[in-house]
Amino acid sequence: MNDNKFRTLGRTGLRVGRIGVACSYGAPAAAFEEAFDQGVNYFYWGSMRKTAMARAIRNILARGQRDQLVIVIQSYSRSPALMEYFYARALRTLNIDTADVLLLGWHNRKPSSRIVERALKMKEKGMYRYLAISGHYRPLFAKLTSDMAYDLFHVRYNAVHRGAETEVFQHLPVQSPPGIVTYTATRWSDLLNPSKMPPGEKPLTGADCYRFVLSNSAVDVCMSGPKNMEQMREAVKALNQGPLDPDALQRIRRIGDHVHKNYKRLFS
Repeated sequence: MNDNKFRTLGRTGLRVGRIGVACSYGAPAAAFEEAFDQGVNYFYWGSMRKTAMARAIRNILARGQRDQLVIVIQSYSRSPALMEYFYARALRTLNIDTADVLLLGWHNRKPSSRIVERALKMKEKGMYRYLAISGHYRPLFAKLTSDMAYDLFHVRYNAVHRGAETEVFQHLPVQSPPGIVTYTATRWSDLLNPSKMPPGEKPLTGADCYRFVLSNSAVDVCMSGPKNMEQMREAVKALNQGPLDPDALQRIRRIGDHVHKNYKRLFS
């Protein structure tokens, strides 16, 4: 397999395409299925659960390809009972008995012991295989690298927000590291916006943004949030084109610095 397109996801052993897709932004089922056929197999059933991904997953299951699909179900719940209840409902919606990953969403401090204990009991029941955590407070991940309960980290990383390079990636253990999945590659579309570019610079494409992220060897999967077939194909283009050359990386970092300086967001 082409290592530019596929990666073993940290210590999970799962073989994943390096572009992931989220369910929440409007792409039709046909777009998810086409992307799957091109090597995109990290499917993220997140918070705004639009039905197109569910239809695509059911269609892929009907083709007998469950073992090639990595299904991630996110929970924002801070209630152990509600976390399990809504997770079980998601399994039924997707017509599966178990998912590959339970993602504990948006934790900027260590999850409560009650949440972790319930999550691990759900794992013992066979409801999922690997536990992930996401958050915007990057120093938390450095503290969790030695906690073997967590198999994956979902981390914010893009050309504007590059703090993960020093605050997360440099702290990953050499032996048996957690898988690294990144999100907000376009910086909420700021990097695609002509009005936010430095003078004389063309805006980046979605593929540029994804390729920038995937050029960092610490990253296993870069998430995308396609709204339509065109945007899905743009994401797949990044998967096929591979890493950027040094000149292109330098240009994108320069654009990222400009956007960071001039267009503030809630998360730095």
